[in-house]
Amino acid sequence: MSFVTLRGHRIEVEGIGATRPGAPSLIFLHEGLGSVALWRDFPAKLAAATGAAAVVYSRYGYGKSDPIAKPYAPDYMHKEALEALPELREKLGIENPILIGHSDGASIALIHAGAARWPVRALILEAPHVFVEDVTIASIEAAKETYRSTDLRARLCRYHADPDNAFWGWNDIWLHPDFRRWNIEDVLPGVRCPVLAIQGADDKYGSLAQLDAIERGVGGAFERLVLPRCKHSPHRDQEAATLAAMAAFIARV
Repeated sequence: MSFVTLRGHRIEVEGIGATRPGAPSLIFLHEGLGSVALWRDFPAKLAAATGAAAVVYSRYGYGKSDPIAKPYAPDYMHKEALEALPELREKLGIENPILIGHSDGASIALIHAGAARWPVRALILEAPHVFVEDVTIASIEAAKETYRSTDLRARLCRYHADPDNAFWGWNDIWLHPDFRRWNIEDVLPGVRCPVLAIQGADDKYGSLAQLDAIERGVGGAFERLVLPRCKHSPHRDQEAATLAAMAAFIARV
C-alpha cells in the first residue's frame, strides 16, 4: 500500500504489475461505500487472468484515504472524474486505461470517458447509475436505518479508517433533496470506447433502466450482462461469472 496526493488530499493506492507485455492498464473505481480493501482480491484475480497492470485506490473519504472535511455536493462524482482521476493518471503515468467502475465508480468512469479529454480504452461498469431512481433512494434510506441499528458500522471498520465519515458522506448526499435531480445522461454521447455493463437481476439499488439509458446514449459499442441470483455487487455475488466476462471483454478490446 502507498499514498499519493490528489487535490490536496492523501489518497490510498495499491498497484499490481503487468505480467504480459502490451497488456492494458486497469483502474478500479469503487462503489459508494467501497475502498481498496473492500475490492478484496478481485483486482488481483482479474490482473492475473489478463496479464494487465492494475491500480486500485480509495477515493477521498474512504478506506485509509483522508476523511472528508465537509459534506459532498451533488457534483462530487464530476469532481472525482474530471479532477482527481486525471491527476491520478498523470502522477502514475497511465495513458490509455480500461476503467472498471462499480456503482458510484461506474458513474465516475462514464463522466471521465464522456468528457473526451483523456484517452480511455474501454469501460467495464458494474451496477452503474446515470440518474436517480425511487428504488435507489428507498434502499439508501434503509441502509441509514441498518447503520444505526445493526453491526454494519463495526463491519465497515474493516474497510475504512473512519467508517462514520465514509457512511454519512455517501448516505447524506444521496438522500439530499438537491441530489434527486442528478443525471449524467448528457455525458453519454462522448463515450466512444467499448462498454461492458454488468448488473445483478436482484439489484435493489437500481433497475435495468440504467443499462437501457447507457445503451441508448453511448457513442461506442455496448454489451450487457445481467446475472441471475446477483444483487448490487456482481464481483462478489457472482465472482466467477463476472471475472470470466470481464477477462473475455478485456481480451477483445
